[in-house]
Amino acid sequence: MFKQLGLIGCGLIGGSFALALKEAGWVERVCGYSATQLTLKTAKDMGVIDEICGDTCSAVMGSDIVLIAIPVQAIEECLKEITPFLGPECLVMDVGSTKENIAQAAKLFMGDKLSQFVPTHPIAGKELVGVTHASAELFRDRPLILTPLAQTKLQLLDKAHKVWTKLGSKVHKMTPNEHDKAFAAVSHLPHLIAFAYMNGLIKQSDHEQFLSIAGPGFRDFSRIAGSDPKVWRDIFFANQPNLKKQLNQFKVEIEAIEKLIETQDSKELVKFIEISQAARNQWTLNG
Repeated sequence: MFKQLGLIGCGLIGGSFALALKEAGWVERVCGYSATQLTLKTAKDMGVIDEICGDTCSAVMGSDIVLIAIPVQAIEECLKEITPFLGPECLVMDVGSTKENIAQAAKLFMGDKLSQFVPTHPIAGKELVGVTHASAELFRDRPLILTPLAQTKLQLLDKAHKVWTKLGSKVHKMTPNEHDKAFAAVSHLPHLIAFAYMNGLIKQSDHEQFLSIAGPGFRDFSRIAGSDPKVWRDIFFANQPNLKKQLNQFKVEIEAIEKLIETQDSKELVKFIEISQAARNQWTLNG
């Protein structure tokens, strides 16, 4: 379907996208750019990319599809750099975990190419980062959020939908604002809590003993604390207002359960936990 993918960011997500497109037979050639030469060499050796590019502009020239898979704070400058080199029918997508800031950057820098931009967010990461962990199966049966702009061409939006569906994703559509509100609740706050929890744990003198006897529950809860620090720094900054609202709500619930424990209110504590249990079980059934 595509002659050339211009891949900006050859890490886990970008690398997996390239591998998946190749496996599906939907791209003939992949031209890749990353900030580090080692990543580019590894991506080339793995067959993720076919050509190493020295800059972002070289990667997009001649491409009929472009994927921007870099930290969200770097996407603004990237859009500014590549826009003059985009072909008139090239589909441009990003995979950033925040969308409102990226939408605003696109409106600022893309001019008449804005109609070619379809912001996306695959819900398919791992705590292990880097192209060596890339997999063509990463997006299969995982949600994919499209957040088109009012200016996005309908035919390119349809093409983006077909691409991600072909890769096995379950495609949803939201506005950038709706996306950021939702993911502050179901992704950004959980990561913040995991990071803070691990920091609080290791600052205790007995933390090594505690960790030595930790079981599957701890492993499940703490898994996302292994995520990329720079990626999450950028996400927290970009979605600060929504994240703060969710954090304030979390503080209310923490104070509520703390009070129930202090007062040994057995009936209300059980009720508190039952509400949580029912919501989690219902979500699991629906998923």
